[in-house]
Amino acid sequence: MAGRPARSQARAICIATRGDLIAAAGAAPTAVLDYLLPACKCSVMSDEAQRIRILCVDDHPVVRQGIAGLVAVHPDLELVAEASNGREAIQLFREHRPDVTLMDLQMPEMGGLDAIAAIRGEFADARIIVLTTYTGDAQALRALKAGASGYLLKNALHKELVDTIRGVHAGRKALAAEVSFELAEHATDDALTQAEVRVLRLIAQGNANKEIARVLSLSEETVKGQVRNILSKLGAKDRTHAAMIGIKRGIIQV
Repeated sequence: MAGRPARSQARAICIATRGDLIAAAGAAPTAVLDYLLPACKCSVMSDEAQRIRILCVDDHPVVRQGIAGLVAVHPDLELVAEASNGREAIQLFREHRPDVTLMDLQMPEMGGLDAIAAIRGEFADARIIVLTTYTGDAQALRALKAGASGYLLKNALHKELVDTIRGVHAGRKALAAEVSFELAEHATDDALTQAEVRVLRLIAQGNANKEIARVLSLSEETVKGQVRNILSKLGAKDRTHAAMIGIKRGIIQV
């Protein structure tokens, strides 16, 4: 044979299988095919090694289908598994060790926050992006403290989601603009105590001070004092307004 083609040329005409190579090369000498095939295999293996492997966790099949469709059109992304709740997510993470996990928050059996904490507790380098509808600063802060690398809203543009996946895979943090504004706005606020959060949750459920005192085994006067603190810290006009703010910011879930 007069000379061998360069490796770059081999990759340029690379077709995945020997049979395809033979069909493409026609009557090309076997020696040429034997030289091209290793380069083809190397190129295919290299592409696979560079893909970002993704686990999608959401209890809504439509959302998972949407993610699958989005991932499918990007050669550097690969959906390796889907889960419908936090418990499934933990098991599938152990099996597949994905590079990036997309995690919903509100799911049956086990929610996203508990799943994030469990996965990060077992795999410290796990990179998880919360994908949710909740813009609340308190909810986002809990997710970040649990170990999430990013917090993105489900109404994000496709490009934003793909860029976030790539960025988190590269070791960067990501936060939706709406959420960052909420965090900044309430960064200096006095946080509610756990006792006040419990009272606020009961207020949101429609309980009067007397019922709250009975449920929490407190005096009614103590509950009144906690309600005053809640209104002051949240900047709320009344109990109903306080409950609305608590839900909006993710301080409580009803």
